Amino acid sequence: MKRAEFVNLNRSGKRHHAKHFIVIAKHNGLQISRLGVSVSKRVGNAIKRNRVKRLIREFFRLNRPFFPHGYDFVVIAKKDAGYLDFKKTQEELGEFFLDKKFVSSM
Repeated sequence: MKRAEFVNLNRSGKRHHAKHFIVIAKHNGLQISRLGVSVSKRVGNAIKRNRVKRLIREFFRLNRPFFPHGYDFVVIAKKDAGYLDFKKTQEELGEFFLDKKFVSSM
């Protein structure tokens, strides 16, 4: 995704809040789903921020067949997300994406 697409998604996408993440979603008119990840310095140093990004991307990669097609997603990590392991990340994001909360709220 290009910067302009991120900005548009932030402005007009539907926001969903979890304990450690904010997920913004919007229909993109394409046949694929795309992911953007945002982790600010509040989460921690570069090592923690990169780890959080890897965890989010890995969740998306492993569960891609279960995501609805034709949507752009931005996952924004909140302050304490730097302390999560993959299992906790998967539980929290899976609660939103895989338990059909996303589909019922769009």
